[in-house]
Amino acid sequence: MRGVLAVALLVGAAGCSAVPAEPVAQSVPGPQAGAGQVEWGPCTDIKRPDGEPPARQDSSVRCGKLTVPLDYDKPDGEKIDLALIKMPATGQRLGSMVFNFGGPGASGVDTLDQAGKALAPLRTRYDLVSFDPRGVERSSGVRCGNGAEMDRFTALDTLPPDDRTHREGEQMNKQFAALCQKNSGKILPYVGTVNAARDMDRIRAAVGDPKLNYVGMSYGTQLGAVYATLFPKNVGRMVLDAPLDPTITFEQRTVAQTRGFQHAYDSFLRACVKDGSCAVGKDVPTANTNVENLMNELTAKPLKVRDRELTQGLASTGVAAALYSELTWPFLEQALGEALQGHGEALLYLADTYTGRSTDGSYSTQMTSFPAITCVDTAERPSETDLRRTEQQALQISPLFGSEGSGGLCRVWPVKGSDQARHVNATGSAPIVVIGGKGDPATPYEWAPKLTAQLKTATLVTYEGEGHGAYLSGSKCVRGLVDSYLINGKVPQKGATCPAA
Repeated sequence: MRGVLAVALLVGAAGCSAVPAEPVAQSVPGPQAGAGQVEWGPCTDIKRPDGEPPARQDSSVRCGKLTVPLDYDKPDGEKIDLALIKMPATGQRLGSMVFNFGGPGASGVDTLDQAGKALAPLRTRYDLVSFDPRGVERSSGVRCGNGAEMDRFTALDTLPPDDRTHREGEQMNKQFAALCQKNSGKILPYVGTVNAARDMDRIRAAVGDPKLNYVGMSYGTQLGAVYATLFPKNVGRMVLDAPLDPTITFEQRTVAQTRGFQHAYDSFLRACVKDGSCAVGKDVPTANTNVENLMNELTAKPLKVRDRELTQGLASTGVAAALYSELTWPFLEQALGEALQGHGEALLYLADTYTGRSTDGSYSTQMTSFPAITCVDTAERPSETDLRRTEQQALQISPLFGSEGSGGLCRVWPVKGSDQARHVNATGSAPIVVIGGKGDPATPYEWAPKLTAQLKTATLVTYEGEGHGAYLSGSKCVRGLVDSYLINGKVPQKGATCPAA
C-alpha cells in the first residue's frame, strides 16, 4: 500500500499431537470486585463491510458499554466508553473468550457479528466477546476528515515515485495529520496498545473472568502480547494468529510486507493462469505486464465509475485487499479483467472494503484509527532519507506494492509515541499459542518465531498455506489444534505444523 495512507495491510488435527495444559479457571458469576459494569442491551448500530446494517437473526446477541479512564495515570479523571458485543455461550459455559480481529482499527463489534457462525464451536463453551478498542469506531473513534476529504486521501496516486509524487504525498500527510488533531485531538495521545491492554483487563474483570481467555489476530497478536507482558498472571488460554513482531522498524516492516504481498500476488497469478482461462492474461509474464500497464494508465487517466474515479492508488489498494485470502482470488481475477476492459466498479469495490468506505460516502475509522495507534506505539520518526531508502528497497521487491510505508505519516504525526508496546515478555503467564502462516502477505512468517521467542511462554504452530491468518482459513488441522487448546486445554506440541487447507 502506498500514498497518504501508506499503512501496513495492515485475520481433531491429523499429524498434530498435543500435551495437556493447566485447566482454565471457572468464571465467577458476575463482575469481580472493583470492576466496572457493562450495560448490556440490544445491538442497534452494527454494520456490514458495505456499510449496511445486517439482518438481525440472533436475538441473544447483546451490545454494551464499559466506562474506563481516558488516562490511566489519572484513574479518577475523565472517562471514555468502550463499545462491546457478546454472543452468549450455547452450552456448558467455561467463561468468556475475548477477540481482537486486527487492524489496528478494525471494529470488534462489527467483525464478531459477521464471524459469529464461523466461531460456533467455541461458542458452545464460551461467551464470545469483542470490542471496539479505544480510538476505534464507537469507542471515541479517531476521525480525520469528512467523506470528501477521505476520498482525496485514499485516492492519492503514488506512481511514478518521483519528486512531485513525494511532495504531494508529504503535503497530503500533513493535511491528514492536522485534521486528525483538529477532530480527535483529545483521544490521540491515549489510543496506544498499552492503554488498550489495560482496557482489556477491565473487560476481563467486568465479565467476571479471573483469567483472560483471548484470540488475537494480526494486530490483535501485539495487543495480546502486551497484555501478557503487563498482566502475566491474568492470562488464561491465549491464541495469537498471524503475529506481528513488535520490535521491527518501519523500514523492516515495509520491506517484509512488500515481499509478502508480492509473494501472494505471484501465487495469485500462477493460480489464475493455471487452467488457461485467466482474465488477466494467458501466462504469468503477460498477466503481470497487463496489470503494470493498467496501473500506469490509471495514473494518466483514472477510470470513471459513476460519480467517482478509480485511480492508481485505489486500484493498488483493491488488489492488495483481495490478496488477504485465497477465497477472494476469483473476485480479484474478475475485477482486474473488467478493469483491463475499462470497467473499474469491481476493483473500486475491493478498495472500498479495505478503506471502510460505505455506499453513502461515509467512512469507518478503519483508515484513521490505524495511523493513530501505529504512530503512538513507537517513538520512531523516520527522516526523509530513511523514507526514500525504505521506498527504494520496497520498489526493488515490487513495483506494485513498494512504498515508503507508514513512517511518512508518523513522521508528521501530532503526538509523540512510546516504545513501551514494542517490548514484550510474558514470563510467568500460562502457555500461549502463536500461529504463523508461510504464505501470509501482511504478517510474514518470519515474525512468528520472533514473537514466540520474545514471549518466553509461547508455543509456535506453523501453517503451510496462503492467506492472512490461519484459524479461520479453512484448515481443519489449525482449527483442530486451536479448538482443542481453547476448549480442552491441550497445548500443541513444539514444532507442530499444519498443511495448506
